[in-house]
Amino acid sequence: METYATALLYAIPFFIGLVLFEVLYGHFAKKQMHNVMDTISSLSSGLTNVVKDSLGLGIIIVTYPFLLDFFALTEIKETWLIWIIGFFALDFAGYWNHRLSHSINFFWNQHVIHHSSEEFNLACALRQSISNLLGYFPLLLIPAALLGVPHKVIAILAPIHLFAQFWYHTRHIGKMGWLEYIIITPSQHRVHHAINPEYIDKNLGQIFSFWDRMFGTFQEELPEVPPQYGVLKPAGTWNPILINFQHIWRLVKDAWRTNSYWDKLRIWFMPTGWRPEDVKEKYPIQIIEDVYNFKKYKPKASKELKAYAIFQLLANTRLMLFMFYNYSEIGFSSLLLFGAYIFIGIYGYSTLMDKETYAVWIEIFRSIAGLALIFVTNDWFGLNSYLPIGSYLVGLYFVVTIFGGIYFSFFEKNDKII
Repeated sequence: METYATALLYAIPFFIGLVLFEVLYGHFAKKQMHNVMDTISSLSSGLTNVVKDSLGLGIIIVTYPFLLDFFALTEIKETWLIWIIGFFALDFAGYWNHRLSHSINFFWNQHVIHHSSEEFNLACALRQSISNLLGYFPLLLIPAALLGVPHKVIAILAPIHLFAQFWYHTRHIGKMGWLEYIIITPSQHRVHHAINPEYIDKNLGQIFSFWDRMFGTFQEELPEVPPQYGVLKPAGTWNPILINFQHIWRLVKDAWRTNSYWDKLRIWFMPTGWRPEDVKEKYPIQIIEDVYNFKKYKPKASKELKAYAIFQLLANTRLMLFMFYNYSEIGFSSLLLFGAYIFIGIYGYSTLMDKETYAVWIEIFRSIAGLALIFVTNDWFGLNSYLPIGSYLVGLYFVVTIFGGIYFSFFEKNDKII
């Protein structure tokens, strides 16, 4: 995990820099594809994901080394060929994992956050899950284990494979000629994120597009069908933590409410969106019917609130980067506490972005707890050893957060207009 945290120290500024580049390009080309609050929500989702993954939170059903010991039929030496085989095996597993997430109710919960943005840009690529607490992906790597692909190869290729899926989340690149037959392109992935009936659950590949062509899930972007983005059951919030668990909460309520014991059991494994008939009739859920005429989630926000949300995003990003930089010295139990401060912080300011009245109490609680920790330890998780006034700066941040929460909750006009 420490190696992963170190890698993120370089990866996160790189990805944020590319998002900023896309924002600036859209501004000067007069083709802006970003909404300030939506982009902040997307980037905040990325923060929650990397913090959760860096802490190793979740249950692993089986590990790849175990499968390798159990299933390997041969042993391939680590030549250039094994790296190619390993990459193809990862992408094949990624296709089926992606398809599973789009096909089964329970697994859709871990993926819905990625589709929740009603925009399509590089920022929404960073909308990654924190609800994927059940680690089953190695089971899809059994073909790699059968071929004897070493664990080290998979461990090195996995983040490369993940990061290579970032670039095609953009509307600024058109079709790419013959490459459309080999790799996933922005055009193909626009189709994947679209909620148009023609495009739903298509183009599930991650790097190579031929899996979709082989298994019947390919759909070309049609000039007469402009993609519309989001999910058919709109998230209706900027809070990425809430979005992560909206779908599973609906499943829990439906399983509780239905009178059929069979439906209580099978709802988890039925196709995405399936609901028991008695519950569907009694507790209807609004679903977008006309994808070309629906109102996007966009609560009224002042320039000051947008600026404050950007400030909070940057502040929490800096705190997280220090957490990764000082990872080994902080220690696991303290890392959990540090992670909690970041999670609550994101929950607080994104709830404030939603204009929810209870947001101020989250901001005040977190800030007072942070100030108390600084007072008791006379430090902020070892920051003073790198910057003597570090804990004072963090304390000042918490004071600003208290006043910010109070101001935007009680003094700025709180019109929750969508």
